[in-house]
Amino acid sequence: MSETVEPHELSQEDFLAEVHSFQFWLEAVDGYLGGTSFGCDPDLPEQTFAGEELEFLITTLCNYCIGERAALEASSGMIRFAPDPEAAIFLATQVVDEGRHLEVFVHRLKMLGVSDPWTEIDQRANHSLLKFKDRLLEFVDQRDWEASLLVQNVILEAMEFSAFQAHAASADPITAAVLTGVVKDERRHMGFGENDLGRKLLHAPHTRSRLNQIARELNTLALSTFSEIAESLGLQGETDVSANYLATMDRLGFPHG
Repeated sequence: MSETVEPHELSQEDFLAEVHSFQFWLEAVDGYLGGTSFGCDPDLPEQTFAGEELEFLITTLCNYCIGERAALEASSGMIRFAPDPEAAIFLATQVVDEGRHLEVFVHRLKMLGVSDPWTEIDQRANHSLLKFKDRLLEFVDQRDWEASLLVQNVILEAMEFSAFQAHAASADPITAAVLTGVVKDERRHMGFGENDLGRKLLHAPHTRSRLNQIARELNTLALSTFSEIAESLGLQGETDVSANYLATMDRLGFPHG
């Protein structure tokens, strides 16, 4: 990325070429991962957790892994039917991001004493989130670009962004550092989804009705997941955790009631 030009000062064409490139991605990732180990400063002290507090954190991290695995599988599958090479290149960077997110969350579970993270993830999985993942991968298997983009890069990414940001504000230092780094990627993924889908809806407004139906269905699962995360983390209710998610849906004009 140019050191003298802000991306948002560029023309639409140049903006898309800049922020969807591997060069931009490499510089952005290096900027916030430099000097870290699995997404955090290796010198950060570990916090001592009470028994119930530790259980809640492990369960929450396990479900973050479910979301990241869904995004990893979906974004890699979407490359095959991306509408243009630029979108395919962007998704290639997202695949790497999602794989790294999954790795750092699994590593955090190991730091917390989980000897077999993959088994633990399966055992603690949120049922609403599993249903969400299944629906996302159905759209990917159907090669439905608009639906896949809506469910992954708008709904799922906004859901993760909101949950991670809220959690980071009250988390222990190591978990907060990991979440803060992941949030920077989620913001970029959301931007791609909003930009691409917004442009498509301008030229094909008839697709909005179909996507509205999908949004209503998936919002039920998303808000159920928010509610459980908020309860586990002791946050101030579902609405606080989901505020950014609801704002994203509002910006694109999708229902969330």
